[in-house]
Amino acid sequence: MTRKNRRHYSYLITMEILHCHVSCSFSALKHPFPRRHNSPVRFPVNTTRFPRRPTSELQTSVSVPAENGTAFSPSPSVPSHKVTVHDRQRDVVHEFFVPEDQYILHTAEAQNITLPFACRHGCCTSCAVRVKSGQLRQPEALGISAELRSQGYALLCVGYPSSDLEVETQDEDEVYWLQFGRYFARGPVERDDYALELAMGDE
Repeated sequence: MTRKNRRHYSYLITMEILHCHVSCSFSALKHPFPRRHNSPVRFPVNTTRFPRRPTSELQTSVSVPAENGTAFSPSPSVPSHKVTVHDRQRDVVHEFFVPEDQYILHTAEAQNITLPFACRHGCCTSCAVRVKSGQLRQPEALGISAELRSQGYALLCVGYPSSDLEVETQDEDEVYWLQFGRYFARGPVERDDYALELAMGDE
């Protein structure tokens, strides 16, 4: 082999080595890490079911049975009295116990007993009753006059029992008429033009 041929052969080998080196380097840059087969990643699933935390309910002792089978438990330190309500509109008689520091209407509703009412603040006569026996306190009864209260009329929404009590519901219009009917019976108020002129002249 002549010198010229050896030189050419060496050149070819060098070029082949360079080509191989460049190819390998490029492949390494393209895939710096060994390729792996793609497989779905599976995370461990905890199938253990934790028990639900039990909900706590306040249990009260059954001391006074209501007429529908439910129970109402008054404070042991406050005296309770038996209240009997004759509901004339529904033709039923309710018997239940009410503590001295509780309203009669509210305590009845707590025992699922339905009684007539409207305002709940002692301002109307929807829950008016007439006391047949026993006593009650009603300092907030603004819906009935002192005269009617002295005659035995009361309002259940603001009434506190002071003893065993028996009452009878009344017609709302009846109690309203007893209280205000006499004023309506007087007729319209006569107009006094002279007094009106004097009043306007003083201004």
